[in-house]
Amino acid sequence: MTNLAPRSPRPSAKFILLVGVMAALPAVTTDMYLPSLPVVATELDTTPALVQGTITGVLIGGAVGQLIAGPLSDRFGRRRPAMVGVLLHVIASVLCIFAAGIVPLLVLRVIQGIGNAAATTTAMAVIRDRYSGATASAILSRLMLVIGIAPLLAPTAGSLVADIAGWRAVFGVLAALGVALMLFMWRFLPESLPPERRRSEGVGGALRGYRVLLRDRQFVALAILPGLGLGALMSYVAGSPFVFQEQYGLGETQFALLFALNGIGLVLGAQVNAAIVQRFDPLHIMRVAVPIALVLAVVLYVIAFRDIAGLVGIVVPLWLLLAVNSVVPPNASALALSRHGERAGSAAALIGAAQAGLAGVVSPLVGVLGEDAVAMATVIIGVMVLAFIVLAIGTPAYRRKERR
Repeated sequence: MTNLAPRSPRPSAKFILLVGVMAALPAVTTDMYLPSLPVVATELDTTPALVQGTITGVLIGGAVGQLIAGPLSDRFGRRRPAMVGVLLHVIASVLCIFAAGIVPLLVLRVIQGIGNAAATTTAMAVIRDRYSGATASAILSRLMLVIGIAPLLAPTAGSLVADIAGWRAVFGVLAALGVALMLFMWRFLPESLPPERRRSEGVGGALRGYRVLLRDRQFVALAILPGLGLGALMSYVAGSPFVFQEQYGLGETQFALLFALNGIGLVLGAQVNAAIVQRFDPLHIMRVAVPIALVLAVVLYVIAFRDIAGLVGIVVPLWLLLAVNSVVPPNASALALSRHGERAGSAAALIGAAQAGLAGVVSPLVGVLGEDAVAMATVIIGVMVLAFIVLAIGTPAYRRKERR
């Protein structure tokens, strides 16, 4: 299917579902494997920090992969790079089944991330090809309804698969999901970048394009904010199996249910954003959301440090924090993409690379600091402080005369 997709004022449910599944592939790859982390550490005779590195590997691979996939999608169109990337995900997933130790598993998870990146970058670029401004922000928020299914269902599914057939079978399921996604992209993903709008430059042109983007100070700030938002989320994701299963004694099924509950917070926050972004400037929304998230992170730390109300005391502020934090990535991403529509693939790649790279650097810090609730809250506070500084300095959010 090679027909070009016209720019449309209203996205169809099928379009949102497809690009949502493409964007959710990294989250599914991460979350389905989460309940198995303690078991993997035991079976491969390694440390929790190294096992958490298999989560970081997907993020780092995603950062590298998006920097490659973005210019390729600007040059060859959106469909082909996406198909090749998902195929790479399938191959890496199959090889993960046979990983004999933590080192090959780490390498293969990086390769998985590189493959996933093409699907994510393409999804973002296709949205920018067809939509902009508040409409794009609303669509990105609606994607959270699809992406949010990952934390709702993936850990439970991964736990069931691991209980029945072992943790390696989880990667077999991920390979099968990749094959199914390839088939759906081949059948239903329209090419949104016609040949006359493609950029024919080679590596030098791609580097010049990135240089143009990096010289735009406001674009850089807006591109960093989704990464910091994801960094806070991934600090929770990487630390939660150890916090809830080892510190608070939850079983794998209980953990999966709690993870799903927090996923509902993510989805609800994003859907509220999709509704209000039609009435309020995305920058105004972030101006309010980031400080609230920072305050909630401090509350989470105090409760964890003083062990107030046990598990419930941790879950309540964490749920609220995740919900509020979920409005930052779609709004910042939409504003960043709107500044450089002529190179949407490269812009989406830089945004995605910043997301994956920052989250990949931040999330292992939970393990380094102690793998408990205090460590998780400490990292989240640090990330939210940085987000507030970037928003205040790099954008006009807190200036008297604001602009979109």
